[in-house]
Amino acid sequence: MNNPAETVVVGQLGAVYGVKGWIKVQSFTDDPEAIFEYRPWQLVLQGKAQAVQVEEWRRHNKGLIAKLVGVEDRDQAHRLTGAEIVIAAELLPELPEDEFYWRDLIGMAVVNTDGYNMGVVDQLMATASNDVMVVKANSNDAFGRSERLIPFIQSQYVQEVDKENKRIIVDWPSDF
Repeated sequence: MNNPAETVVVGQLGAVYGVKGWIKVQSFTDDPEAIFEYRPWQLVLQGKAQAVQVEEWRRHNKGLIAKLVGVEDRDQAHRLTGAEIVIAAELLPELPEDEFYWRDLIGMAVVNTDGYNMGVVDQLMATASNDVMVVKANSNDAFGRSERLIPFIQSQYVQEVDKENKRIIVDWPSDF
């Protein structure tokens, strides 16, 4: 798992919980508890990766906490706060044809139904109602935009996702 293209960030370690090495876990998976189904975990902190095993985990209030093998006290857990939880991309399940992992969309060109090249997907954001693509506009954008926020709603705004050609076709005005 040394190649970043082969890994996926599925969560992050938060604050220490208690004095026996437990730590809060922020899950980025659809079902938060599903993060514990992926093994092995790599923790990435300050550019350095280390393999870890989850000894035990549980729900706590509205969040999750975990005890990692070899982390026995608060000080050891504190050194891991902020670490990204990374897994091998091959561990992710195959998705139906009309569903996509965000990592697959980042870097795709976005073209509207009029053929205007709106830029490239820079990132995606989750909002209360739907996901939103942050499209970094081309440097010579005719409308002076530096970025566009386009809701990722299939059949309404997103007309086609062409994985093979790394292109997304949207029904979105060029000047918006």
